[in-house]
Amino acid sequence: MHLIVLENHVTTLRGGQELNLLEICTALSQRGHRITLLYLKDGDLLERYQSICDRVIKISEYGFDWRRFTSVLKFLPSLLQLWRIPVSSDSIVFCNDYHFSVFGSLLSRCRNLPLVCYLQLPPLYLNRQRRFGVRQVDRFIAVSHHTKQDWIDFGVSPDRIEVVHNGIDIHKFKPASDFQAVRQQWGIAPTTQLISYIGRIDREKGLETLIHAIARLSSQFDVKAFIAGKPLNHHANHQESEAVGQQYQRSLEQLAAELGVSDRIEFVGHLADPVALYQASDANVLPSIWNEPCSRGLFESLACGVPKIASRIGGSPEILSHEFESMLFTPGDVEDLTRCLTQIMHWRTTNPTLEKRCRQHIINHFSNEKMMNEIEQILLHTQPPAPSPQRFSSPDSSISLNSMQ
Repeated sequence: MHLIVLENHVTTLRGGQELNLLEICTALSQRGHRITLLYLKDGDLLERYQSICDRVIKISEYGFDWRRFTSVLKFLPSLLQLWRIPVSSDSIVFCNDYHFSVFGSLLSRCRNLPLVCYLQLPPLYLNRQRRFGVRQVDRFIAVSHHTKQDWIDFGVSPDRIEVVHNGIDIHKFKPASDFQAVRQQWGIAPTTQLISYIGRIDREKGLETLIHAIARLSSQFDVKAFIAGKPLNHHANHQESEAVGQQYQRSLEQLAAELGVSDRIEFVGHLADPVALYQASDANVLPSIWNEPCSRGLFESLACGVPKIASRIGGSPEILSHEFESMLFTPGDVEDLTRCLTQIMHWRTTNPTLEKRCRQHIINHFSNEKMMNEIEQILLHTQPPAPSPQRFSSPDSSISLNSMQ
């Protein structure tokens, strides 16, 4: 199989979506499949892609704004590249984001290739152009049942969507061999309970809730919170702003000062490799206030044997199931988050087998191997279907090439 992968920014800075794709491509390459990467922006993952891909091709744009002449001009080189990308009889186009589906659909139809779209987000910011691209997709892979339902509600036929939960490299993400030594690397005292957050510093992540909970806990426990990540705020039309993200981080620092817990909250910046911080933590928190489709951090934390406390939202309840349901809290509810954290304080002493149970939950249900077996089979059995008016059942299904604007 030859996979032609469409990616935006090949970087660790933006979040789990980019890392998921890299792991999928790496695993498929190791299984003997050939990978061609198309991407828009350089980043720190580029060298790793170059080591596993047959070809790495930079694209100027995946879409255009018909109202701006310069945008159309910038898209023209991409159109020319459609015919220069090497393909074979077993090639498949794989979009890592449905926002790339316009270019993906053009490549697919011009070269007569199947088109698969990886759904790691709900349907947001879909203009007519992107709706046209989504309509051309032959097969979708959603990272959670919640995400699948979002797209069914949007109008995609259920039989076009397969669910494959994220997996994680259990050999990389594992408990520390020397817990206290890892703690010393971070300057954490043996008696301190370390609560961590690892992800984007983004308003939709609900970090105010975590800071308020730390303020409440500080009156009862010797607790400290490490917040790791790059300030990067999402806003209208799927755009991102570092400036807005930095402003948000400053507001969080101000909140910590107002609550008198500045000495207990530390922003440690972006971590290209977060394993050591997971290993040093007593709990990891995902306080999102938006519908997380299937956060990579859920798997990373549990694989390291560290309890994950997460908002009861999006796809998270599908992962934190059975005994881990008690680690879910109501989004934005400081009291509920405080309750969840309180009940697992000092678990290393009171409930020492929890580490093993967290990790075993991932090994049993969410390993990389399980994820890749399922994705590989879907790709191998994907063929471009005959045109059908039932492929997109929303009221907007009448979109045609003439209405791509």
